Amino acid sequence: MNIRSRHDGTSRWGTTHRWLAGAALLLALPLAACDTLLEIDAPSRVRADDLANPDNAPLLVASAVADFECAFSEWVAAGGLMGNELVDGQLAARMWPYDRRSFEESGGVYANFTCADADPGVYTTLSTARWAADNALGVSQEVGDAELIATSAAYSGYAHLLLGEAMCSAAVDGGPELTPQQMFALAEEKFSMAASEGPPDIANMAMVGRARARLNQGNISGAASDAAQVPAGFVRNAHFSSASFRSSNRIWTLNNRDERMSVERVFWNLDYMGTPDPRVTVVDQGRTAASDDLTPLWTQQKYPAQDSPMPIARYAEAQLIMAEAAGGQTAVDIINQLHAGAGLPMFEGGSDAEIRAQLIQERNRELFLEGQHFYTKIRLGLPFSPPPGEVFQEGSGPKGGFYGSTTCLPLPLLEKNNNPNIP
Repeated sequence: MNIRSRHDGTSRWGTTHRWLAGAALLLALPLAACDTLLEIDAPSRVRADDLANPDNAPLLVASAVADFECAFSEWVAAGGLMGNELVDGQLAARMWPYDRRSFEESGGVYANFTCADADPGVYTTLSTARWAADNALGVSQEVGDAELIATSAAYSGYAHLLLGEAMCSAAVDGGPELTPQQMFALAEEKFSMAASEGPPDIANMAMVGRARARLNQGNISGAASDAAQVPAGFVRNAHFSSASFRSSNRIWTLNNRDERMSVERVFWNLDYMGTPDPRVTVVDQGRTAASDDLTPLWTQQKYPAQDSPMPIARYAEAQLIMAEAAGGQTAVDIINQLHAGAGLPMFEGGSDAEIRAQLIQERNRELFLEGQHFYTKIRLGLPFSPPPGEVFQEGSGPKGGFYGSTTCLPLPLLEKNNNPNIP
């Protein structure tokens, strides 16, 4: 199958995957006539063998991409709350555990909610995306189409990667409980497959993903080697639409439209040496969020519309991985390359500690609201704020409970109770 790629890293069939994802399996089902009123076909029911039909491989891959994009958008919102990029702006208590970092394995929103729900879920959405990508990968391997294999492997890699960054542990297809490091290793395997099989856009996506997976595993030289192969200007986006909440950019929907989240204070009015940093443009609305009437409402401008794309993998991330690995003048040069692109004054360098501190700031700003900040804090041992034990409140009003010390989401009971391989 010859699939041409567009400049933004989306293959030609990928431009239509949003409607294909919904129609894919239904189109594959035969339409039977009804001889009586009791003989009614249920078009919403999908037979198991249709999910493994080689003829459906392109549609299954398109559907897997759509599942991942929704899960990714939900994780950017949930991880933003957990990692101090976003702050809760509503009175509905079910979302408070994200912001106050207090989770129980009994579940709640993070464990049970899907892309069809109003609040962002994590475990079910990412697990669904992971399963869909692996199922599409298996079918694509039967077909033998290199691009379909690479695409499904790359998205499987990212689903494994994000599960490792979000969860204290996870499971795959009813298997044993896996640590984050084991999930990162599985992600690396998928990325290696995608890099070797895929066209340039998918291979570059896989190289960024593998660099991140290797960085998370402490393989600094391997991460830097992968990152160095990513060409300037590369970006692979998640695409959204205004057709439905499920297909929307969650950050715009939850922050700008519904005012259920606000931007955390540490990202207000950021500048560098007096020059406003355009990478983190946020606006003070001069009032409190409509949802709780307590939280000062600041809205992000990175995603200005419901259908704004969201980067999954891009050149700037690869450069920051290289800078972190190398340090010294190499890191200073990369920082200044990013500053030049943003129209910011040059960084003059300094001690190793000063360069490291600036690199942390560069990651915070360059990758703002891209689903990276939460695990960066864990990986680098950075503190969360407010510290555990403080009363959970927004603005001048308490909401309930205290900030917790949880830095990963516990494996939920829904997995434990339904997985015979987890005691």
